[in-house]
Amino acid sequence: MLHVDYPYHADGRGRTAVTDDADHVRDLIEQVLFTAPGERVNRPDFGSGLLGLVFAPNADALAGAVETSVQASLQRWLGDVVVVEAVDVTRRDSTLAVRVRYVVRRTQRRTVTEFTREV
Repeated sequence: MLHVDYPYHADGRGRTAVTDDADHVRDLIEQVLFTAPGERVNRPDFGSGLLGLVFAPNADALAGAVETSVQASLQRWLGDVVVVEAVDVTRRDSTLAVRVRYVVRRTQRRTVTEFTREV
């Protein structure tokens, strides 16, 4: 099955770019991770709030809380699509890196993906 690619763009023929199921699931996870609650008009509670915690003091307790919060957000919004096995959040200078290990429910395929974002 084909899905509209994220972020939205045109392909080489000038049409809406599409992607396969595996990349679509990755796109969905990225949207949950980097959307701030309140950013979407019709879903004000959508997102993980991850970017808001970037400037919090760096401590082991905070890292554990962030990972738990992100995992809960992924399960809430994508629980029917994926089973999240682990989330690791790290900060490197001005870059936030999030590694997510998950299983796609429909295919039972286990995947580990890392998302990075400059902050």
